[in-house]
Amino acid sequence: MSGILYLVATPIGNLEDMTFRAIRILKEVDLIAAEDTRNSVKLLNHFEIKTPMTSYHDNNRYDKARVLIEKLEEGQSVAVITDAGTPGISDPGEVLVEMCFEDGITVVPVPGAVAGVNALIASGQKTRRFAFEAFLPQEKKELMPVLEELARETRTMIIYEAPHRLVKTLELLAETLGEERSATICKELTKKHETFSRKTLGEWISFYKEEDNTPRGEYVLVIAGKSKEEVLAEKRAEWDDISVEDHIRMLMDQGLSKKDAVKKVAKERGLNKRDVYNIAIDL
Repeated sequence: MSGILYLVATPIGNLEDMTFRAIRILKEVDLIAAEDTRNSVKLLNHFEIKTPMTSYHDNNRYDKARVLIEKLEEGQSVAVITDAGTPGISDPGEVLVEMCFEDGITVVPVPGAVAGVNALIASGQKTRRFAFEAFLPQEKKELMPVLEELARETRTMIIYEAPHRLVKTLELLAETLGEERSATICKELTKKHETFSRKTLGEWISFYKEEDNTPRGEYVLVIAGKSKEEVLAEKRAEWDDISVEDHIRMLMDQGLSKKDAVKKVAKERGLNKRDVYNIAIDL
């Protein structure tokens, strides 16, 4: 029998967020794979966890994953922990989980804190639909396609950022989404100086460029998606050079029935289907 891989969430700041189950699992497994053993040893010592620990981070995510898979196949149980929060979210844990599925090894999540979700629910932004982007790519060739996707995004967006890159990221987002886009900045989640504040991207840039507001700490940005009104305005703008009547005719000339042409015109222009049908009656 293979061992079990446990994905154990750890606190993102406040040690009181450690669950009873997480402590038990970390004490019972044969090995703990930690993103940064120097950081994690403080957590383990605090909860008197004596389980052996090994490093598993981005730079060794493939080679070490194979070593961990071998241990799991031998019947050992392994717990993965990240520096803070839930493993597998924006860290190398996803590589190991994928390998476990390929080898038929059981994976068990042990829930706990996730910075992005906690930021979202307290952000004052819409929460029903959201897109988790984590850290934006640093290389321009990787960054530009991501920004292009965000420019079209209608869901609330969640982005992580370090203090020394915060202003640059806000400027990029303002260029892409517009300075008037609403953004909540969540700082130092679950810690003593935790704050949630909502402004426009333009207002945030001005705020952090003031001398007394140099960014410090850990940040989660929760940004409003493109509004329905913006989407409809863009749809209509695409067809400014052609009338609704000519648009219907064009589609009918391409072989669509009047009914299907009406549906497509209404969808492409963001119009009410009945209004389009009334225009099409005499065609």
